[in-house]
Amino acid sequence: MDLDMKPEEAAFRDEVRTFLNDNLTDDLKAHAKLTSGILTDHPLRVEWLRVLNARGWAAPSWPKEFGGTGWSVMQKFIYASECAAAGTPGLSSMGLSMVGPTLMGHGTDEQRAYYLPKILDGSHWWCQGYSEPGSGSDLASLQTRAVSDGDDYILNGTKIWTTGAHVANHMFCLVRTSTEGKKQQGISFILFPMDLPGISVEPIITMSGDHEVNQVFFDDVRVPKANRVGAENNGWTVAKYLLEFERGGSAHGANLRNALNRLKNIAQTEVSDGEGSLIDDPTFRRKVDAADIEVTAVEFTEHRIMSALSTGQNPGAAASMIKLRGSTMTQTITELGVEAISHYFGPQVLEARTWGANVAPVGPAHTLMVAPKYLNGRANTIFGGSNEVQRNIMAKAVLGL
Repeated sequence: MDLDMKPEEAAFRDEVRTFLNDNLTDDLKAHAKLTSGILTDHPLRVEWLRVLNARGWAAPSWPKEFGGTGWSVMQKFIYASECAAAGTPGLSSMGLSMVGPTLMGHGTDEQRAYYLPKILDGSHWWCQGYSEPGSGSDLASLQTRAVSDGDDYILNGTKIWTTGAHVANHMFCLVRTSTEGKKQQGISFILFPMDLPGISVEPIITMSGDHEVNQVFFDDVRVPKANRVGAENNGWTVAKYLLEFERGGSAHGANLRNALNRLKNIAQTEVSDGEGSLIDDPTFRRKVDAADIEVTAVEFTEHRIMSALSTGQNPGAAASMIKLRGSTMTQTITELGVEAISHYFGPQVLEARTWGANVAPVGPAHTLMVAPKYLNGRANTIFGGSNEVQRNIMAKAVLGL
């Protein structure tokens, strides 16, 4: 594994840094810091996406023919790492990283021509209609029905934990179009706008105080069959293709390193039970150092994956390893943050987390986002494939179990 950048890669890194320095305003960075989960406020995401799209950088992983950058594996990794280090606002992974690539792989020419440009320019914002109240980890057991009616499907059912459904104007959705054969064989993948008659969205406010997820209800919703991606009853194949992009991810190491550095800054400010700052307390420092070692291991594993991909190799189960360790370490670091701020964990002033609000937090400013990030991060080891699922993948692929 060669960790040294080639001259052209270093030049690209400098180009990215210059662009971020010129375009990532203090307001954008400050606003992004108030995000506890994966959804930055919608207007902020639209603004940043349009800045990137004007440069041609909205979709780093897309092929050039579809409006992407055509970057190499290392360029994409460098870009993602620099964005993480700079604190850029989070974009919509649902459109750019999930449904977009899925349309490239399974959509028709007409679907690609219609949807892909609108994902790039921010006209379409997507949500994912997968999980249901009785179908989470066992996604193939979903029951939302799409009954054939001429050139349309009639949808009835519900989806839950639907991230961003309250701001999305389109959904990609798994529906049951047949009850014959294996349960995976009766599923279809369809697209539709969220303003169709019969669709209603109910908010779910999480324990962190965030409105990220929702429950969506379908009551005799009519969707044209032309909106189906892939063949009828072949949606499971399309869904598995999409999950490769959902679980792939990038720059876990940079995000973890930034979170760990924030923790160290907090610990330098907070006072220990004895004398001096908390970071000098031997017991707490030991925990921070252990986390530092784990983060370094994630960084090197990520470098190993990039090295393998750049030479045409298949990293195999390493993506599952990164997902598992990255989500676990995110939780570990936020737990140490809770320990560091102590009794300031209790009072949460939600209004103080609103951009531009004239409301002060209870306690020092550095304590404001610790509790929300800890509470929101409880989902990290579940979404995108739970840790149990990732361990099963590694056991099968690596150990042959």
